[in-house]
Amino acid sequence: MIDLRSDTVTRPTPGMLEAMFSAKVGDDVFRDDPTVNALEEKAAQLFGLESALFCPSGTMTNQIAINVHTHPGDEVICHKHSHVYYYEGGGMMRNSGVSVCLLEGDRGLIKASDVARSVNPDDVHRPVTRLVEVENTMNKGGGACYNYVDLLEIRAVCDANNLRLHLDGARLFNAMAATATTPADYGAIFDSISICLSKGLGAPVGSLLLGNQDFINKARRVRKAFGGGMRQAGYLAAAGIFALDHHVDRLSDDHKKAQYLGKVLAELPYVESVLPVETNILIYTLTDRFSEKEFIAILKQHDIYCASMGPQMIRFVTHLDFTEEMLNRVEQVLRFKVQ
Repeated sequence: MIDLRSDTVTRPTPGMLEAMFSAKVGDDVFRDDPTVNALEEKAAQLFGLESALFCPSGTMTNQIAINVHTHPGDEVICHKHSHVYYYEGGGMMRNSGVSVCLLEGDRGLIKASDVARSVNPDDVHRPVTRLVEVENTMNKGGGACYNYVDLLEIRAVCDANNLRLHLDGARLFNAMAATATTPADYGAIFDSISICLSKGLGAPVGSLLLGNQDFINKARRVRKAFGGGMRQAGYLAAAGIFALDHHVDRLSDDHKKAQYLGKVLAELPYVESVLPVETNILIYTLTDRFSEKEFIAILKQHDIYCASMGPQMIRFVTHLDFTEEMLNRVEQVLRFKVQ
């Protein structure tokens, strides 16, 4: 089986499993799990921020951040295809009672000028604009990365309007690998950052929310209310530490495989277009020769699994379990088996 549905399908490597089995643990709700504490301290130092909070998922870290930064009735500015709006089950509205201002933007990336135009005036008829959210890399944009200068300009708009700025960095380390930026670069401009350990970094479970100490103190209370407090979570945190130590530098290998597949797809008669491939996400559009459901079924017959991103749109995501041998097999199927 070759699974390109997502980079969430990875399994722990032998080294990661060894780290998990040998982890020292306690009760994290009581704040005495030494491995969770070590992971949180490591991540905070990496980004140059004061504190971090280990949570079960990136959806939870995003939703906690929104809840801490806003009050019911406030408004959040984000792209219309952002994960926090499109893929989190209406969580912003359900959990925090906020309104949403949805922006357009090429491949899911928003601009400072659009943010500035979307800040509501001081008018009782309008919700109070409180938070701006960006996603890097952008999932529905085919793993698109922000130019760091654009992020600095968005930060300036937020400062001018007393807005908080949150980064959904589920695949932020992929963006760093593609743009030669560092964790400290992002820690310097965002009020809060969510990073996922269970995507490209290959851990089985977990995400981290980062910010200043006051923010994380509030976030810890919200995590408890959301049911996110875990007990001997150090076994999972050990996987996260291993991932940060051993799986960051190899992300560019995933990018190279995705870029190669992008070139292959661009040559095929049943592919209409391929989004630019910057990282490990590859989104392409089929001609009317197949529907996306028919195409997914054909690949499944060859034990290749992928995901639909809408009418005629297919997504491949490369990851650490996707080998060179698998890459060659996928190319052979795409070129010679799909009729």
